[in-house]
Amino acid sequence: MCTAGNPAIIAGSSAKAINFMKTIVTHIGPDLDAAAAVWLIKTYMSGWEDAALQFVPAGKTFHDAPPDKDPDVIHVDTGFGKFDHHNTDDDICAALLVYQTLAKKDEALERLLRVVNDYDHFREVFFPNPNADFWDMSLPAIIDGWRVLYADNPTKLVDLIMTSLDGAYKMFQNKVWAEHEIKEKAILFDTKWGKAFGIESLNDEVVHYGQKMGYVLVVRKDPNKKYLRIKAVPKKEVDLTPLYETLKKEDPQATWFLHASTHMILNGSTKNPKMRPTTLPLQRIIEIVKQQ
Repeated sequence: MCTAGNPAIIAGSSAKAINFMKTIVTHIGPDLDAAAAVWLIKTYMSGWEDAALQFVPAGKTFHDAPPDKDPDVIHVDTGFGKFDHHNTDDDICAALLVYQTLAKKDEALERLLRVVNDYDHFREVFFPNPNADFWDMSLPAIIDGWRVLYADNPTKLVDLIMTSLDGAYKMFQNKVWAEHEIKEKAILFDTKWGKAFGIESLNDEVVHYGQKMGYVLVVRKDPNKKYLRIKAVPKKEVDLTPLYETLKKEDPQATWFLHASTHMILNGSTKNPKMRPTTLPLQRIIEIVKQQ
């Protein structure tokens, strides 16, 4: 988890100087872009992990000093320096400006930051069904709530956003990993409900991502723990009960669990490590599914 350091809100140049070795400056009421820029600096810039945070009115700098003069002070999303985009109409944001200086090639991180950039340019109004309630459970919407709740504690706000970005980045990594694995390793096949695939993967995101791609059913086997998961989309016409009964007969020594929805069969789980994994190879499981 990232930590944001000690809070200090700087209202203007009249504030007394506070001596920190390294300081990151951003605007009061930090948004997703500002916090993401801070997160990048603290996460990827050597020596800046424990940098203190200072907050200034939007557009201002720490003690009204030139934004890029002091090598121990970095301004982001304010001050019109190298990490502020408010003096250009380019399709860029503070976080992307920081990323460009890292000399880092990271597909998951770059895709995450492109989403940050879209929100910073207010493109959420063009998202599908933009007024749907599910968007209000997204990180940018939650940040809007935090900005009200923690208006007087911007350091806590940045810390919450950075912790959320840690989790979001992990999910983007898993998503990119899933995309590549499905493309390279998935065994495609047809079922009576529609197209499906089986795959050996450590990454459970292949199941979610595969269904979002339009596959009606995904079979994933963990090559290390040997756990097996069969998950179908939540449609009424899909009932995995007959498949569950067949698997129990085929491998009665294994522990099989049919979810109450009848859309998921589990054989082994991190939630129940005492479950006995099946000895059936993935190809055999696929053949059984195809026979249903």
